[in-house]
This record gives sequence, structure tokens and C-alpha cells, in this order.
Amino acid sequence: MSTLIKSLAGLGLGAALTLTAGSAMAEGGCGTFTNADGVVEHLACSTAPIDFTNKGSLQNGAKIFMNYCAGCHSAKYVRHSRIAKDLEIPPELVEKYLMVTTDQIGDHINAEIDPDVQASWFGAAPPDLSLETRLRGDDWVYTYLLSFYEDPSRPWGSNNLVLANAAMPHVLHNMQEELSADEFKSEVGDLVNYMAWMAEPVRHDRKVIGFFVILFLLVLLIPVYLLNKEYWKDVK
Repeated sequence: MSTLIKSLAGLGLGAALTLTAGSAMAEGGCGTFTNADGVVEHLACSTAPIDFTNKGSLQNGAKIFMNYCAGCHSAKYVRHSRIAKDLEIPPELVEKYLMVTTDQIGDHINAEIDPDVQASWFGAAPPDLSLETRLRGDDWVYTYLLSFYEDPSRPWGSNNLVLANAAMPHVLHNMQEELSADEFKSEVGDLVNYMAWMAEPVRHDRKVIGFFVILFLLVLLIPVYLLNKEYWKDVK
């Protein structure tokens, strides 16, 4: 994908790209685009590295989110205190490094910029990101963040393969310039991992509990079956 993006940027084909993410998502992908030859090509989703047991990844993702996203986007269903507790970050470190829009650790993550002002800047107010991965899917968000490319025709100088003419600028551009391709993908993976946790903090616990509930029901099926046979053995 990175090779494709660089090629498109180098050839200046931003204006020729058209994407239909909605229909492609129905087909299990992240969109389609029209190449230089006018052929519609399918854009497959990259698999997001979601792992709620990797606290280091979640902690790094929280740092990236607060530094690169929280200035414009809110996450109104998430409290800073929940980040400290669930991600095992000492509260004093959360207060010092992660609370960029408030001075109360019990507050939610709210962007402090007037939505009307943001709309005048970007053409639309940035959405709340609390549930973005549940709305779009982990893989969609991951692929979207990896799919920005240079496009001088756009107001912010960038466009996106997954979401054509996205109002959002490529806020991770400096990070991408400073890191290798693999390092950048790792950082974006941590960010999406954190966003997935943010959207459903109990996802991992839910899956673990669900596994044991199903296992319990399967074991319970044995005595229930035998008891049923015992009750009905004399019925002709």
C-alpha cells in the first residue's frame, strides 16, 4: 500500500482518484479507486494489530492520541481516570503528560476548540472519536490512517485513498517523515489499538468471560442430557 501511495503522490494523480468506501466495505474491503488507466481497483483493508493485553501498545497509543488527535477531536465517553486505571498508568503521569484539555483527572476528553471554528477551518467539525472504531471497524480506521498521500489540489495538501477528499489533514505527516515505514505502521497500530480500547474497554474481558460461559454451558449439557434420560426412561 505504501508503494501505491508514493507512486500516486509522485505522479500527481490525486485529482483522478475516486473512492466508494461504503460499497467496498460491504464487500469486505476499504474502498475502491480509479487508477491512471481508468481502471477501478479494489483497496483491501489492512489488519489492525488489536491486542488489549499489550499494555505498552495501549499506553503508547494513548500518548499518540492525546498529542495528535485530542487537540481537535473529543472522546466524550472516556475519562482520564479510566485511562490511568485500565492502562496501568500512574495518575500523576496522566495528569502531567496526557491531560491536554483539562486539569481534572475525572473529566472526559473534550476538545476545547469551538466546533463552529473547526468547521470554518476544515469544512466540517471533527467527529467525536469515542466510538469511531465500532462505527467504522478497527481495520477501516487503521487502513484510513495509513492511506494519506500528497495532493496539492486539496486545501491541506493531502488526500486519502479510503475516504476521498477527507476534510482531515494528514496530522501524522511529521511522524511518517521521521520514522521508517515499519515504525510508522507500528505507531499507527498502537493508536488504533488504543482507539479500539477506548470504544469498548471491556472487549477483552467480554471475550474471555464469553468463552468460559460457553464452556460451562457445554459441560452442563452432559448432566442435563443424562437427567432428561432418567426422567423419561419409563415413558413409553
